[in-house]
Amino acid sequence: MRDLFIEKMYEISKKPYQKFFKQGKAWDVEINQLIQLPNDSLGFQLGCFLLKYNFEIQPKLEDHDIIHVLTNTGISVVDEIGMQYYLYGNGKRSLYLWMVILSGTLFYPTRFSYFKQQYQRGKAAHEFYGLDFLNMLSVPLSNIQQTFNIK
Repeated sequence: MRDLFIEKMYEISKKPYQKFFKQGKAWDVEINQLIQLPNDSLGFQLGCFLLKYNFEIQPKLEDHDIIHVLTNTGISVVDEIGMQYYLYGNGKRSLYLWMVILSGTLFYPTRFSYFKQQYQRGKAAHEFYGLDFLNMLSVPLSNIQQTFNIK
């Protein structure tokens, strides 16, 4: 029930968030282009992630799925909350992040040790959340993870 409520909140907030808070341009890239990149590249791995979960590229929200790939984070509600804790540890600050962390902590107090662990992982990594990932799609995933100490 909690998961359903959180997922519904995401669906309701996604469109306004894309329109009013995400200022960048949507990427002009298709999944079939991503999977044509070298197998070890960030872009190929993003394409595989999107295909694995039957996702589409969300305009102006492409970085979100990149973060999943870089941090090897799953897509469950608890994983999504954990990823926001990771980003908080990495230095990101946004209204959306705060809303997810607050609601996630309230709805999943028994998972706080996991959230804290994700925060520590993000803190240990070099700041990467603001990189221009579109221009990094052909870079090997492992190179990015090693460079930024993403574990």
